[in-house]
Amino acid sequence: MTTLSTAHTADLTRAELRSVRALLDDAFNGGFSDDDWDHTIGGVHALVRDSAGALVAHGSVVQRRLAHDGRSLRTGYVEGVAVRADARRSGLGGQVLAALERVIDAAYELGALSASSDGAALYRARGWEEWQGGFGAYGPDGPVRLPDDESPPFLRRVTAALDPAHALLFDWRAGDIL
Repeated sequence: MTTLSTAHTADLTRAELRSVRALLDDAFNGGFSDDDWDHTIGGVHALVRDSAGALVAHGSVVQRRLAHDGRSLRTGYVEGVAVRADARRSGLGGQVLAALERVIDAAYELGALSASSDGAALYRARGWEEWQGGFGAYGPDGPVRLPDDESPPFLRRVTAALDPAHALLFDWRAGDIL
């Protein structure tokens, strides 16, 4: 038996945040950086706990700005999606995404995320689309192309009209841009 809840970062205790960070560190085999953590907090978290209260799945959505065709889009960016190893492939990732999609659909023009090769199938199955146009970021000195090995973002269109003939430009941040 599991329970799903949502909460803003401000409503989570330090112990709950430590639990989220530990889950993410474990799920990403130590490859979850301090920058990744910084990107994960400051928004709404979806948390799944088992019957003993232990955290088994997590994801968050934070606000970002994307520029497209001369417009700035209020975007709900999905971060820190993970399921504890012994609970994977049990539908918990879908539960987390459903809670985050509810937030995105109600509060943003667009949802966006960067998917690992392991996670891409989940997002595709839920209707997220891989962006077919160009993309980059607004760097400190203006627009920059992202490295060629950067995978295109996945998008959830809410109200934003997008044209792949025009690039998506993400706001700049430390660590990984997408």
